[in-house]
Amino acid sequence: MGARHSYAHGDHQARDHRSTLLPELPVPDHIPTILVVNAPVSAGGQQLTRTQMGSVHTYDVRIINGFSNNSSLPLVVWCVSEDTGDIGGRALQERDDYGWTVKTGLFWSSSRFVCTMKWDGKRKKFDAFRSSRDRYRCGARRQCFWLVKEDGFYFSNDDGVHWLKDFPWV
Repeated sequence: MGARHSYAHGDHQARDHRSTLLPELPVPDHIPTILVVNAPVSAGGQQLTRTQMGSVHTYDVRIINGFSNNSSLPLVVWCVSEDTGDIGGRALQERDDYGWTVKTGLFWSSSRFVCTMKWDGKRKKFDAFRSSRDRYRCGARRQCFWLVKEDGFYFSNDDGVHWLKDFPWV
């Protein structure tokens, strides 16, 4: 059976005659209006779309031992996340790799992974992933690959097809 309502025209109150246990609630004279402003947002000088602002992106970060002959001296890698702390490390033999995925949220995400590399008495600390830098640098595939060689650190964002030297050991 449908509800029957009686409206008192002077005070705009509704009464439900189905139950006397329900309190009397006022009926508003107007319905609230919500104003949504669709304004452009930019980050790093580039305008972002709504999809870029609200999306979660997954990046593939990988460090590869690119030494030509180091079977007796592995490349030791140890990484730490600013968000989650120590993520561990590995001793990489020739052509071995160590990788992980990074999920970033909104465009202001501050994910950062710092890795310390040790090899043959050399030691280098660097940002393996920094969302402010790598959001665009890692390309459409979201690949952030590092090849560590005797003369320095190389970066690729295309499955390791093209490597660009980023910095030396010292």
